[in-house]
Amino acid sequence: MKKTLEDYSHINGWGIDQDPLDVPAYPMKRRTENDNKGMIWERPAQQPERVEILHSNERPGVSAVFGSPNPPSGLSGKLRRFAFKYSESHVMHWIALLVADRINMFEGVAEDFKSGHIPDVFSEMGGRAEIKHNAKGLAKKAFIGLAAVTLVVALLRRR
Repeated sequence: MKKTLEDYSHINGWGIDQDPLDVPAYPMKRRTENDNKGMIWERPAQQPERVEILHSNERPGVSAVFGSPNPPSGLSGKLRRFAFKYSESHVMHWIALLVADRINMFEGVAEDFKSGHIPDVFSEMGGRAEIKHNAKGLAKKAFIGLAAVTLVVALLRRR
């Protein structure tokens, strides 16, 4: 894929969160009254919230501009809502988000099956690249996975 610099200034509100007075290239610059003249502008209207947007409890509201993701749903959505009750400095926030991502992956696979699409999990998780570039590591993962499944089956049969 070719990397190109694109001008996003035509998008209403692009860069709205940037502080025009913050010039990190000159952190020790002695400012004068002529600095940044013309850079102070009127803030555009808040982007409308068309779906539920989860945001940090450390902010009074959502950012002025944000992506429009799928709204939180299912068990993963409940976990995400739970995570955002905690501060970003609290480990529970991040653990809950990580677990929600894993659950969301399984929810997506279940949704694929419901819609009649059988996912190619091996390819989607980079199986071919793993064989090509890390065959030894793949063999180790397969061995550990097989040992874990064997252990679980053996424990379940004992009962």
